[in-house]
Amino acid sequence: MLSGARGKLALALRGTRAPASAVARRGLHASGPRPSADRSGKAEAPPRAFDPALLEVLVCPLSKKPLRYEASTNELINEELGIAYPIIDGIPNMIPQAARMTHQSKKQEEMEQH
Repeated sequence: MLSGARGKLALALRGTRAPASAVARRGLHASGPRPSADRSGKAEAPPRAFDPALLEVLVCPLSKKPLRYEASTNELINEELGIAYPIIDGIPNMIPQAARMTHQSKKQEEMEQH
């Protein structure tokens, strides 16, 4: 089962990575700032769009339930928990601390009504 999911993820991600030589040439570092333009004055390519095919393999790290992609806010939504994970440059940030609350939980709403 895991190998099947891994295969789907590999297919969804195929073609989204730069060759290792290109990464090395640019000297990118995980924690360093990203330049907005190279030395030739050309503008950086627009941010990558989220690939909805990833929804087949991505789940909420907290509830392990499927997520819904919301294009207008560029987020992955967990309706059950009422949280939204941001997507930055086409990459979902699935860290729970980075998620925002979309609405109050149903239990809190019920308690407030009584």
